[in-house]
Amino acid sequence: MAQIPNLDTAPLNLNAIRDKAQKDLLDILLTIRGKKCLVIDPKLGGTLSLLIQFSRLKDGDVELRHLSADPVQTDSSNVIYLIRPQLTVMKTIASHIQNGISKGIEKKYFIYFVPRRTVACEKILEEEKVHNMVTLGEYPLYMVPLDDDVLSFELELALKENLFDGDTSSIWHVAKAIHKLESSFGVIPNVRAKGKASTKVAELLNKLQTEDPVNVDDGAPEINTLILLDREVDLVTPMCFQLTYEGLLDELLQINNGAVEVDASVMGAQQDAKKMKVPLNSSDKLYREIRDLNFEVVVQVLRQKTTSIKEEYAGVKTTTEISELKDFVKKLNSLPEISRHVNLAQHLQSFTSKPSFHARLDIEQTILELQDFDSCFEYIEEMIHKQESIVSVLRLLVLFSLTYAGLPKKHFDYLRREILHSYGFEHMQLLYNLEKASLFKRQETRTNWLSLTKGLQLINEETDTANPNDISYIFSGYAPLSIRLVQHAIRSGWRSIEELLKLLPGPHLDLKRGTPNHIDSFGGAHFDRVPDGRRSLVFVVFVGGVTFAEIAALRFLSSQEGMGYDFIIGTTRVVNGNSILEAIVQSSG
Repeated sequence: MAQIPNLDTAPLNLNAIRDKAQKDLLDILLTIRGKKCLVIDPKLGGTLSLLIQFSRLKDGDVELRHLSADPVQTDSSNVIYLIRPQLTVMKTIASHIQNGISKGIEKKYFIYFVPRRTVACEKILEEEKVHNMVTLGEYPLYMVPLDDDVLSFELELALKENLFDGDTSSIWHVAKAIHKLESSFGVIPNVRAKGKASTKVAELLNKLQTEDPVNVDDGAPEINTLILLDREVDLVTPMCFQLTYEGLLDELLQINNGAVEVDASVMGAQQDAKKMKVPLNSSDKLYREIRDLNFEVVVQVLRQKTTSIKEEYAGVKTTTEISELKDFVKKLNSLPEISRHVNLAQHLQSFTSKPSFHARLDIEQTILELQDFDSCFEYIEEMIHKQESIVSVLRLLVLFSLTYAGLPKKHFDYLRREILHSYGFEHMQLLYNLEKASLFKRQETRTNWLSLTKGLQLINEETDTANPNDISYIFSGYAPLSIRLVQHAIRSGWRSIEELLKLLPGPHLDLKRGTPNHIDSFGGAHFDRVPDGRRSLVFVVFVGGVTFAEIAALRFLSSQEGMGYDFIIGTTRVVNGNSILEAIVQSSG
């Protein structure tokens, strides 16, 4: 099965976006004559694999390399670097060119920045005295379809940069990406934003429309509403352990660019290969059916499917009817998919069946409900003393601190000290960074979490994970705060929860854009139908990352009877609690 997702069922023409990205890349190669070596930034390799088969890039006179510290060894007369605008990457390329010059090797060098060049990068080339030997260009890749309803802006460090570094380049990138979408699908008339970064994106969108206007007279826009949310507005949700099938796969195996990498033995392979890549997207019909279900339900579905095939096999052995045989053979076509997911589910069960897994989930739920502070504190203390992975400890500690608006000074100082004793004093900077971002801090005010859980109905103690009627099934009783905000935005507007919004970080705003005769969606009226009767399309953008659990919640909302909205999700990247905290740990080293 191809890793490139099938986009034919997308509510928006995402094929056009991907086709344009493919054409732009192939055009770069076509404009440079002669034999060429394309050197790809390793961080872009996975992104490109979602756009184009690498065999298409190799056609004709192109050879492929991944960028590394070692100089490029090639007979090609043209060396083309396709890279992110990172200063360390520029220094690596400069050293390659200098190495070639010192050996008297004559080549033409090209650097294509993804998505745009920066002054800081050009300055490095000048300082290294190679600027005049390089032709510079841009490959304006601002977004990549991960699936038929998910667009990624591929900004791996956006949350860390916004929280810690004061680097707002990701905000400009997101605004530019949305503006590019508008140039294809029309100006989005309704914009609602919550959070510091999101409101800046909304303001930048208006500025870009002024500077580079999209024609608003070309019929009704295809996207009716844009909802922008900062990850910082709801950091509780990613700290919770995801319990949908897709969410669990990401938690335990890390989904990267629409695939997981597992030991070949997990997939029942007998070959020598140690690792196998398993693609995961909606091209796989069974995956599309089960990915957003609670994992306990997925196990039951897979059991039913395998039992059904066994029973039919027993029946078909005695049949004389060709039509029955034909129907059975058709069903056998789904066997590879069933086998793939039985193997993956069995592997996940080796983690989820452990008592320690359920104990952790119980503590999470206790924290979310603000119950039994002492037992939660002792659980985290014990994790530290057992020296469990620091990311695992921090994930629960951050959840604890966020829901209680920090820990009392005595408890905060004690856990801080215990972490430094158990994991080393080199983590001092890490703890400082977490405190600076208000992720683990001293308690200075009363917590708002109880008001939020009641006002937004975040805790549902009677969740039916097998037959859900609410998004709280996603976490077996907790409804993601971020998605509750989306629900209010599309049902009755945010005015009804104005006071609750003020309890969350950052400003919020509503904007009306485009022509004056668009339907006013913000006054509380529903906007589930556009004038020609189509379902209304809502673009929900997460600045700082979205979890697979939240994606599942939005898909669930869209599928509900009487819900006249389709969602497309945009995100700087797909995240979970571990990936958020790992980025902070690495940058604090």
